[in-house]
Amino acid sequence: MKKLDWYIIKKFLGTYFFTILLILSITVALDYNEKMDNFAAHEAPWKAIVFDYYLNYIPYFANLFSPLFVFVAVIFFTSKLAGNSEIIAMLSSGVSFHRLLRPYMISAGVIAALTFVLNSFVIPPANVKRLDFQNKYYKDRTVKIVKNNQFMVEPNVVAFFYHYDARMKQGTKFALERFENKKLVSRLTADRAAWVGDYHWQLTNYNIRDINEHGETLRSGASLDTVVMVAPEDIIMEYNDFEKMTTPKLHEYIERQEARGVGNIQPYQIEYHKRFAAIAAAFILTLMGVSLSSKKVRGGMGINIGLGLALSFVYILFQTVSSSFAVSGDMPVLLAVWLPNIVFALIGVWLYFNKAPK
Repeated sequence: MKKLDWYIIKKFLGTYFFTILLILSITVALDYNEKMDNFAAHEAPWKAIVFDYYLNYIPYFANLFSPLFVFVAVIFFTSKLAGNSEIIAMLSSGVSFHRLLRPYMISAGVIAALTFVLNSFVIPPANVKRLDFQNKYYKDRTVKIVKNNQFMVEPNVVAFFYHYDARMKQGTKFALERFENKKLVSRLTADRAAWVGDYHWQLTNYNIRDINEHGETLRSGASLDTVVMVAPEDIIMEYNDFEKMTTPKLHEYIERQEARGVGNIQPYQIEYHKRFAAIAAAFILTLMGVSLSSKKVRGGMGINIGLGLALSFVYILFQTVSSSFAVSGDMPVLLAVWLPNIVFALIGVWLYFNKAPK
């Protein structure tokens, strides 16, 4: 690490955090202006607005558009270095462009690590408070009731609720069927199933029908405590529920739902892979930004900043469009999430070999 490395790292990270503060101040003002009527209508207290909503909204928004901030920060301060002929002086002193990239990539590594930690462990708990506040004081998007819900609890075991109330954590006309070699061997039905906790359910007016090679046996009763490997969060998927999960919990949830045969978990898979794709995005967009803006151009840094903003929004739009294909099932989730990184990595390599100064 030389003085030049520390100089570029300080410039990079300083510009990155300054860009975040500048854009966030504008975003918070616009967001409050849009939602102030709803806050007033629902009598949201100022303490909740500041600490429960905006204190948790700021890291969420900053992390959501981190690729944009990285790209803009790199192009802004690198264009300024090029405009002041500092890049020319560095290259003339014998520093290769490849060597010049080292402090940029170290800075990108710091941002990537920070992004992953925030995405995986800090922002999900904060999102619980933010989304709860929105549901209470802005727009309630919680799913309270589902009907005709059938899903696989574990291999060869299928559960069914005719009506399930998330507020009461109980359902009616419950059925649990077990299969062996695709043949029904047991069927449990109950008028009501209430969740007690830790996979324990209280069944009311139950009937158990066991089927074997010798015939059928029937058992019934008024009440039964039993274990069913399903929890309320497995029955109802809330809007943006994946934003509340840490990365280990999200991975565990996806594996559990896949084992049960649940088919509409693409948003959870997309969120999981995006958290890792964001790490690569920091390096890819840094390479593009340096290669694009390290030459002194006529007209100053305005052209580079304009082009950088355009490419940033194209990247974010590309992410959104490819994710929508994954949700609809037209594209594998892994490919949909990583496709923008693959395309922009190719663009970055081309810029490095064709546009960067030698």
